[in-house]
Amino acid sequence: MIRVLLVDDQALFRSGMRMLVDSQRDLEVVGEAGDGREAVRETLRLRPDIVLMDVRMPVLDGIDATAEIVAAGSEARVVVLTTFDLDEAVARALRAGASGFLLKDADPELVLATIRAVQGGGEVVAASATRQLLARHAEAPAAPPAALATLTPREHEILLQVARGLSNAEIARSEFVSETTVKTHVSRMLQKLELRDRVQAVVFAHAHGLV
Repeated sequence: MIRVLLVDDQALFRSGMRMLVDSQRDLEVVGEAGDGREAVRETLRLRPDIVLMDVRMPVLDGIDATAEIVAAGSEARVVVLTTFDLDEAVARALRAGASGFLLKDADPELVLATIRAVQGGGEVVAASATRQLLARHAEAPAAPPAALATLTPREHEILLQVARGLSNAEIARSEFVSETTVKTHVSRMLQKLELRDRVQAVVFAHAHGLV
């Protein structure tokens, strides 16, 4: 069962999202929050798997709330919700540690697929959109950390391909290896760079000027 926390300052939106999530056998809403401060508190108290986090809220916005959740060591994956496609605030939220983003008017099927994909740590929904978003709002590249040098040549290449939005299957074909091998390399690469998931690998690559 995937446990979900809903965070939005509009009770009506939370109610609709609760109905959608709770309609699925493998998903359940474990709590709600109306602002970012409450979101941090409820995430640490309830330990959800996924936090659906509105970006613009009173008291504490979704960006700062995401940063606090990550800094607290929570294993919850944050998916930020936005009204505007390719929003600069979403780019900031991804850099703060969010694992993905959704438009508030996304189809219900996409919302459910995103929750499952982010929880599974597999393919990232709209990886190309994430890449485009980060490229549009790119800041000056930071110096690569020492951990980058610990990657093997194959892991480094796979990092670049993940950052370009390629799926495991596409990487496997280009590297002439199995998808299982790719998954192993991706897992090791994320562990060495202390990244939470594939979206964070995309953020990392853009932040350090690798793509």
